[in-house]
Amino acid sequence: MTVVPTPGETVLARPRKVAIVHYWLVTMRGGERVLERICDLYPNADIYTHVVDEAALSQTLKRHRIFSTFISKLPLAKTQYQKYLPLMPAALEALDLSAYDLVISCEAGPAKGVITRPDAVHVTYCHSPMRYIWDQYHAYRKASGKLAGLYLRLVAPRMRAWDRMSASRPDVIMANSQFVRRRIGKFWGRSASVVYPPVDVDIFQRSDAVSDECVWISQLVPYKRPDIAVDAFTRSGRKLHVIGDGPMLETLKSRAGPNVRFTTRMRFDELRVAYAQARALIFTAEEDFGIIPVESQAAGRPVVVFGRGGGTETVIDGETGIHFNEQSADSLIEAMNRFDVWLPGFDPEAAIANASRFARANFLRDFAAEVARAEQLVAADSVLVSR
Repeated sequence: MTVVPTPGETVLARPRKVAIVHYWLVTMRGGERVLERICDLYPNADIYTHVVDEAALSQTLKRHRIFSTFISKLPLAKTQYQKYLPLMPAALEALDLSAYDLVISCEAGPAKGVITRPDAVHVTYCHSPMRYIWDQYHAYRKASGKLAGLYLRLVAPRMRAWDRMSASRPDVIMANSQFVRRRIGKFWGRSASVVYPPVDVDIFQRSDAVSDECVWISQLVPYKRPDIAVDAFTRSGRKLHVIGDGPMLETLKSRAGPNVRFTTRMRFDELRVAYAQARALIFTAEEDFGIIPVESQAAGRPVVVFGRGGGTETVIDGETGIHFNEQSADSLIEAMNRFDVWLPGFDPEAAIANASRFARANFLRDFAAEVARAEQLVAADSVLVSR
């Protein structure tokens, strides 16, 4: 923690022990990329998680000592970990973190519920409150089978109560967007600051060879709503390149017109070219933040984005892209009509400048500032208690 000396006094602070608690480590996606950057700030931190698949992790994460909760010892934990959700609160509370001065919990599944020393600093970086027990509960239950839906219905009330109660444990909460900040206030009753996640914007470059084809990039899963893009472009006759794979692939191919093509695998250097040469990125999902629209703007291209969620914070309507108001093909077609009129006035440099707001250096600066603020709060509270 921060030690404030009295005038003329020299204080030699002992080395600070840091623990990072991440919900699960079974793949390298957006949350794990943020974890890598937190590890850049704390290279000697230990990592705790419910379940880990080391074969799936980056070298950055493998350089840290990684400990798992008892969830990892349960049958099929690496692939069926989410079915053990009701046991995760007890697993977190069983972790002995008393040796650590700073605890950072990364929340999208259960992570913030660890118990720390009273004088330790605990900060939470929240990608999202658990959507499957809060705002997306009914959608998840309907999309599940009868048995899975019944299971979720039984466990959700207790998990909601624990989730809200455990939200009192961090000293400071950071949200990855204003959208998530509002949900934290509604579901947890806590205030939160916004620290946008890091995006490697500098690895993208604009191109003068822009095509007449738009791109849609992501996993082909229902909540990403690729069907909206496929239907809208099939009906309007505009060209669309769908880049991604997933369970919806064959269904989407069957309903797509000849003006819509699909690529399931693409090297990253090819993906960067696809961003830079696209007429526009089409983004149909309601995301908590959404890195893909930022990457498109970093490559100097505009985004047509659904006007709810993180996309409204990363894409400036009428300047770096166009928002559409409903997750429907009709709404997207109407937005594309506006886009056609707007595009001649689009400035690629404005998109690149907007994307720079989410650069890695900004995340590192803002995250470190929030940790310092938490240290000051805990130090001030300790002084009050000692009086």
